[in-house]
Amino acid sequence: MADTTPRFALPFILPGQAQKELFHNEALVRIDLALNPAVEGPPAAAPPPAPAAGQCWIVAPAATGDWSGRDDMLAMWSEGGWRFVVPAPGISAWDKAGGVPLLWDGAQWLAGELACAGLRVGGVKVVGERQPAVPSPSGGTIIDAEARSAIDALTAALMSHGLIE
Repeated sequence: MADTTPRFALPFILPGQAQKELFHNEALVRIDLALNPAVEGPPAAAPPPAPAAGQCWIVAPAATGDWSGRDDMLAMWSEGGWRFVVPAPGISAWDKAGGVPLLWDGAQWLAGELACAGLRVGGVKVVGERQPAVPSPSGGTIIDAEARSAIDALTAALMSHGLIE
């Protein structure tokens, strides 16, 4: 049997183990970090000078100090010092400074991006898969410049929002 859980390396209490409360408490601290994390800001390369217990950060690549070698991990200051959790692909953390979610895609933290198949508001689908481009109006026997301008503006808006190519 392994000594830790496979995803977040939470320590197991093993049969006959002395001081089981230490392992149990360590697991609780890591759960506190990994369960719906809220970080102080975007990934940082250096630990803050005076963190408060419970504050969390994402360790940026090429970090220094106590965070050296902990690239992309979640870091939390606790009464016992720094605790780290390796993020599992799909985990998200709330960036308190930026007010956006940070999503770990398995290779990098994506700021403000969410992956989904569609968006529903009040049970009604308002955004789905991206559709093909809409051609600009052309041809015809009577050219209405105002209508073409309005259609071009709508097409440009749809393209700028990424709803069409």
